[in-house]
Amino acid sequence: MRHLLPSVLLLVLLCSGCEKPTESSSTLDEDTQAWWETTTILSSDAMEGRDTGSPGYARAAAVVAERFAAAGLEPLGENGIWFQEVPMEEVAITQAKITVGDRELQFLHDIQASPASAREIVDAPIIYCGYCDSTSTSQVKDKLVICHGTRREDFPSNGDRIRTMSEAGALGILFIADPGFIIEPPRWPFAYSRSVRLAGETFTPATFPTFSINAGSDALDKLIEGSGQNAKELIELGSQGKPLPTFEVEDRLSASFTLADRSIQSANILARLPGTDPSLADQALVLTAHLDGYGYGTAVDGDSLYNGTLDDAAYVALLIQLAERQSGKGFKRPVIFAIVTGEEKGLLGSKYLMKHLPVPQESIAANINLDQLRPLFPLELLTVHALDETTLGDDARAVATSMGIKVQNDPEPERNLLRRSDQWSFIQAGIPAINFVFGFEPGSESERIYRQWYREGYHTPKDDLNQKIDWEAAAKFNSFFYGLVEKVADGETKPAWKAGSKLGPTNP
Repeated sequence: MRHLLPSVLLLVLLCSGCEKPTESSSTLDEDTQAWWETTTILSSDAMEGRDTGSPGYARAAAVVAERFAAAGLEPLGENGIWFQEVPMEEVAITQAKITVGDRELQFLHDIQASPASAREIVDAPIIYCGYCDSTSTSQVKDKLVICHGTRREDFPSNGDRIRTMSEAGALGILFIADPGFIIEPPRWPFAYSRSVRLAGETFTPATFPTFSINAGSDALDKLIEGSGQNAKELIELGSQGKPLPTFEVEDRLSASFTLADRSIQSANILARLPGTDPSLADQALVLTAHLDGYGYGTAVDGDSLYNGTLDDAAYVALLIQLAERQSGKGFKRPVIFAIVTGEEKGLLGSKYLMKHLPVPQESIAANINLDQLRPLFPLELLTVHALDETTLGDDARAVATSMGIKVQNDPEPERNLLRRSDQWSFIQAGIPAINFVFGFEPGSESERIYRQWYREGYHTPKDDLNQKIDWEAAAKFNSFFYGLVEKVADGETKPAWKAGSKLGPTNP
């Protein structure tokens, strides 16, 4: 990122038509107003969704760097600048044609595949095998197998299904994406199909290709036409975990793909607020949030721009807000601000950062990550990832309790959220880390709102500046975050793993 930083004023002008909070200044506090104005800049249409390596991402990164400079932080990137370039390689499916008999499956709408699975399959026969357990392997050799991706206890995992069908000689699996998994239902259409890796890593095509089938479209009808089976009934039975038949499909599947490779670069933005206590100079607290989003993708209701307002522009904005609140005034411990790229492509920015740290790893005491936060309903309960693993959990509990917020461990570990954001890169390196999700009581209105957002907003164009925000909840979390950073950065003792932690360095 060698270009000059753009003027923030210019970007504010570009965003002059962007959505602002509807509350009057008398009801929305100044800090929350300022936070949302920064969010508005970073997730406006002018930033084009901040896709990794895109011009829009570069513009947003330049804004972050300029704001950090104005707030009195020190650059911590390469050669004394704000940026740490992350070289990457991308493989993308640019064209796909998939047919069953004379019926076409629309790629990204009816069916999805990763570039690793995208190899030409010519005239492959198909068999439907229900849940694809070990009892349904006798007829799968040299065929594509339709499997329900049912995610229930006492059923095989998708990994188990892949292993079982592969060992039985199947050519690949067409997974029916499980609509019964209401905790985090499948979202269609997919924005695109790309695989991004850090430069130097090898792209490895799948030896056993897998596809995902949209249970909400007529994709299964097209696949099994002529079999005498009812696709809707099969999907309902599969979602409920009820017995399913095995049967041959009349027509064969043909698929061809066009792949494109390219090298891209996208920058982490790194800055430091020096500490005030020389004895704690080797105990830096790292604050992270990811700047990248999806960019442009498959249109939903005519909108093809995935702005990524809550994922994660709003919480990059919160780190900027913290820096501006401090205005160069340090805590006892140094604080490193790491705005990372490529999270949506596999935590690539934070992985690269941990391999190319600007300070010795032993001088990093802890990480607080901001992602997966949805201020859409009252903040009364906070899910804290790794709550009981480190002393950071104790600090979070203390700050939350003082504000009337209850805390809990992750009630939905099957979603694997702990490993799906950038705190995981720090945990894997043995560094205490923590992340948060707005919690809710089962059956509450808050749960309804949360589930609806994951059905309709997550990784879609609807995560934009027009969605309804609970401003009181947003302000409450922001205050919680400020309090937690102060408690950890000024604390008497260094953050540490707890004895017996399942995530600590002795139990990676």
